[in-house]
Order: sequence, then structure tokens, then C-alpha cells
Amino acid sequence: MAFIPPPDDPSGDTLDAYVGLSAEHAERRAREQGWTTVRALPPGAIITLEYVAGRLNFEVTHGRVTRCWHG
Repeated sequence: MAFIPPPDDPSGDTLDAYVGLSAEHAERRAREQGWTTVRALPPGAIITLEYVAGRLNFEVTHGRVTRCWHG
């Protein structure tokens, strides 16, 4: 079986800290923390399940982050 590296979290960031922030503030903070790709999605968005190291995903409702995950 192939080695699967652990998820890439460039900053040791606490993902829950993004919940409640405005989408703009959350994106700015994520880039400052070293995330290379930041993606904001509406609730219920259909997305593919490919993992991208260094990517941070936000679910955004009414301009506020309601969920955050990496990959």
C-alpha cells in the first residue's frame, strides 16, 4: 500500500477560528497563514472530492463562514 502523507496544514491553524468571520476577512487571514488556495462555497455546493494540499475551503452563508475544512 502506498504511503499517504498527512494533510498539509501550513500554519497549524485552528480551522474553527474561521467560523463566523466575514468571507473576505477569512480569506485574507488564510493567505497570511500560508494557505496556497482558498475556496469559498455556498451551502450545499456540489464539489469534487479530490484532495488538494494547501487548500482551505469555506462554506459561506450571507457573507459569513459557517464551515471550514482543508483539502
